[in-house]
Amino acid sequence: MAEPIVDIELEHAPEEAGVPPEEREVYLEDDRHLVERLQSGDQAAYEALIARFERPVFNLISRLLNDPDDACDVVQEVFLKVFRNVSSFRAESSLKTWMYRIAVNEAYNHRRWFVRHHRSEVGLEDQSEVGTTYHDRLADPCRTPFDLALGSEERALIENALDKLNPKFRTCVILRDIEELSYEEIAEVEGLSLGTVKSRILRGREALRKALAGRLEPGPALNWTPQPAE
Repeated sequence: MAEPIVDIELEHAPEEAGVPPEEREVYLEDDRHLVERLQSGDQAAYEALIARFERPVFNLISRLLNDPDDACDVVQEVFLKVFRNVSSFRAESSLKTWMYRIAVNEAYNHRRWFVRHHRSEVGLEDQSEVGTTYHDRLADPCRTPFDLALGSEERALIENALDKLNPKFRTCVILRDIEELSYEEIAEVEGLSLGTVKSRILRGREALRKALAGRLEPGPALNWTPQPAE
């Protein structure tokens, strides 16, 4: 069984394993309340949804696309689909998992469209702020645990290696080792069996290991430890 490619330990989000059950319950209850408000057409709920998920969805899509500059277009499509379809959301999965499934599908669709049409790169400018693009405003200014764990050179090496992975493997590795979804959640997002998810994560990590061999030196800051797929 392959070992982790590098030693990087990421903090867990509130909904992940290891969080006290009472805290997880509060988080899920907050999600249920937000969904109820969205389904009732509460405008403030839409603003709350964007405030909570816009940056995580943007960061996810940026890593899934070969050209992250296109992420802004895709993020807008994701939220349009969420708003149009939230009335049919039945909470069979978490709100985050449901939104990530839409985000991943939109990223896949965009990649296929780009290959077919070879779209030219077009910048999205915000006319209300001179010299500021939507991409500038949406990019998360906060340092993530991934950023904190690595220096800029090490992080750039890993991001570059991720970009070159087979997209199927890259998605599963990103969802597991960066977004920290469980194997079961990734299976829901991707519409795959649990075994296929684990296989793709294992193969993606091994491909990353080979790509980074001899280029990434372990050190005190490198304490990211993604667990091997079981």
